[in-house]
Amino acid sequence: MTDVPPKQDKADPVTPGTTNGVNRGRVAPSDAAFDLWLKRGLHAMYDEVAKEPVPPELLALIERDRKT
Repeated sequence: MTDVPPKQDKADPVTPGTTNGVNRGRVAPSDAAFDLWLKRGLHAMYDEVAKEPVPPELLALIERDRKT
């Protein structure tokens, strides 16, 4: 019988320093600080753009694609 590695979830890639690619929900303090900084920075830069209405031309294109 051959050894088969455990199935990896695509959302949980193997990360150095973890056991079999499982992070178990623990985040290093420096990673948590970076994640918070990144989240706030992205919100500051893109919140206004995300609130803009979708152009009618793009909505028509999406609708036309759904029908095909």
